[in-house]
Amino acid sequence: MNFGLIDRIVELTRSERIVAVKATSLAEEYLADHFPTFPVLPGVLMLQGLVEAATWLVRDALDFSPSIILLRQAKNVTYKNFVRPGNLLTLTVTCRRLAQGESGFDGVGHCNQDEVVRARFGLTHLSLGQSEGAATPVDQRLVEAARARFALLRR
Repeated sequence: MNFGLIDRIVELTRSERIVAVKATSLAEEYLADHFPTFPVLPGVLMLQGLVEAATWLVRDALDFSPSIILLRQAKNVTYKNFVRPGNLLTLTVTCRRLAQGESGFDGVGHCNQDEVVRARFGLTHLSLGQSEGAATPVDQRLVEAARARFALLRR
């Protein structure tokens, strides 16, 4: 499944920091099953929001050269409060290390002034075109799609 949690990138300091937002709506499908009488954004999606923000930071810093970016590890993940429909989740991710094949980040999410999630995590990034020549057209399509989505998020 491929979906985007980030609605907008608010700030971006190349290779260093990104601030992004996610508006939570009652219309989101997963809320029907995640505590139907008390709908809240699942914790794993809060973490995914931090990871997704970090992927945009990596793509921008490496000029979209990695077509695939995956969560490698997550440490010290803490959830401190709920994110409910109507809330705006602000995700701030700071880069600790950025190399060609991997990176490390610290992330925190806030609703209003309240911290709701905090994590330290690492990503692995690669390009399909580098591993197999036959995958180069797929790699190019993935990069083009990422560039187009990034342009929308930066508006």
